[in-house]
Amino acid sequence: MTRAPVLLTLLQVGVATLIGSVALVAYTAAQIGDRGKHDERRSVDAIVVLGAAQLNGRPSDVFKARLEHAVALWDEGWADWFVVTGGKLPNDNTTEADVARGWAIANGVPPNRILAEDRGRTTLESLEAVRTIFRDGDLQTGLFVSDETHMLRVLRMAEDLGMEAFSSPTRTSPADLDESRRRGAVLHEIAGLAAYYVGSGSLFGDAAIASSP
Repeated sequence: MTRAPVLLTLLQVGVATLIGSVALVAYTAAQIGDRGKHDERRSVDAIVVLGAAQLNGRPSDVFKARLEHAVALWDEGWADWFVVTGGKLPNDNTTEADVARGWAIANGVPPNRILAEDRGRTTLESLEAVRTIFRDGDLQTGLFVSDETHMLRVLRMAEDLGMEAFSSPTRTSPADLDESRRRGAVLHEIAGLAAYYVGSGSLFGDAAIASSP
């Protein structure tokens, strides 16, 4: 084979790979958008709110939107348990779970109905800890609360971990309502799903979309 045909073949492979990659990214983005549209609220064992950035003991705008929605679900009576999640960064004085617990109590959730995982630094780590909470408490079903763009990854991981998971995304998260932040969140989720599928989900952090601007 002469040099010209080899170069042509390589070019064709490169173009095909590029087209395939673009198509896969577009498909995943569409799946993220579609999953975020669905609210599956129903009677479950526990409401599970995913952690996000906290600022010196105060929930960030994204975190507050999740907590407000989760407490609203609690007030509607969908579950007997309220699960908060999230560890802390090296320089933090408290955990996301502690902040969420305090906020939930201040807004009417009984302290004795709150369960917490306070070590997870990523979505996968938190959900692995939630699985342990479910097993220890003989819980089977969960209504998971996060941003619209986060729900596909949350549900995929929760289901892979053996939990019966349903989605109820907040509709007020700045990460979804602000167009530039939503684009960033979608790209973040595409990367997060890719990392999960190749086995690096526990190394993929979520701080990029979870903090205030």
